[in-house]
Amino acid sequence: MQKVKTKEIKLVVPGNQAMIDLLGHRDELLKVIEEEFATEILVRGNEITISGSAKETEAVATIFRELLEVLATGETITSEHVGQTIQLIRGEETISPKTLVSDTILVHRAKPIRPKTPGQKRYVDAIRNTTATFGIGPAGTGKTYLAMAMAVQALKQKYISRIILTRPVVEAGEKLGFLPGTLFEKVDPFLKPLYDALFDMMDPDQFQQLMDRGTIEVAPLAYMRGRTLNDSFIILDEAQNTSPEQMKMFLTRLGFGSKVVVTGDVTQIDLPSGNKSGLLVIEEILSDIEDLAFIHLTAKDVVRHKLVQKIVEAYKRFEEDH
Repeated sequence: MQKVKTKEIKLVVPGNQAMIDLLGHRDELLKVIEEEFATEILVRGNEITISGSAKETEAVATIFRELLEVLATGETITSEHVGQTIQLIRGEETISPKTLVSDTILVHRAKPIRPKTPGQKRYVDAIRNTTATFGIGPAGTGKTYLAMAMAVQALKQKYISRIILTRPVVEAGEKLGFLPGTLFEKVDPFLKPLYDALFDMMDPDQFQQLMDRGTIEVAPLAYMRGRTLNDSFIILDEAQNTSPEQMKMFLTRLGFGSKVVVTGDVTQIDLPSGNKSGLLVIEEILSDIEDLAFIHLTAKDVVRHKLVQKIVEAYKRFEEDH
């Protein structure tokens, strides 16, 4: 039997407070790392000694170094930071935790909004750098939320003059005339997820003022026909429920000075049986066109409870097997 080579790495942490912040209250952050790796971690004074197999020891040392970089930015380390850092190191990603922490899109009520995974970082960068971005992936990957944050940031910095949020209202058959009330009252239940994201990014009074002025517009996809949208940040949510014709109609609304983000989950298509989703064919149609990007998010980019990641992965395996 081949003997596993052991390695020892010593890290010096600059100061007692940094050590406390690094390891967490009652070593709760240290325990997260210890549970993930087959290494021995000894803490004495301001020195951390890691020993075990060469690969595992290097990985743990890298995690501590990355977390110290995050601390140096003034950020408070949480178990979420530690989990993300472990994922990055295990996945051999080129994006560092510090890069994610430093990419703050918005801050509202002292809460920073930023990408939390490499996939989300690629998605945000694509929105910055291209006119049209397609974010495709399962629920919980931040597709709509991050797009909304980028839209609000663009509005605050006056890169655009209005935000337009739309989605196909499949549940009502896109025929809203039979529903009671104004257009706002009719579509409100179907577009509520978009409002929920906006309320995380601005105060309700500010949101209402922007709605009243038409600076923020929320409408079903059917109401986009015949329009040209200039100087706008336009988000099409739940795009898996568009037909190919609706997708073409939407994309051709793009005007000068505008940016488009299309989000959807191809595993949750609610169209009537036999109807093709416009999101399923769009990448093939537009693959040779410049100034647009297709970003595919996966279960690794789910930032909800860990169980959600496992559920998404289980469904994916089941669908592949059947």
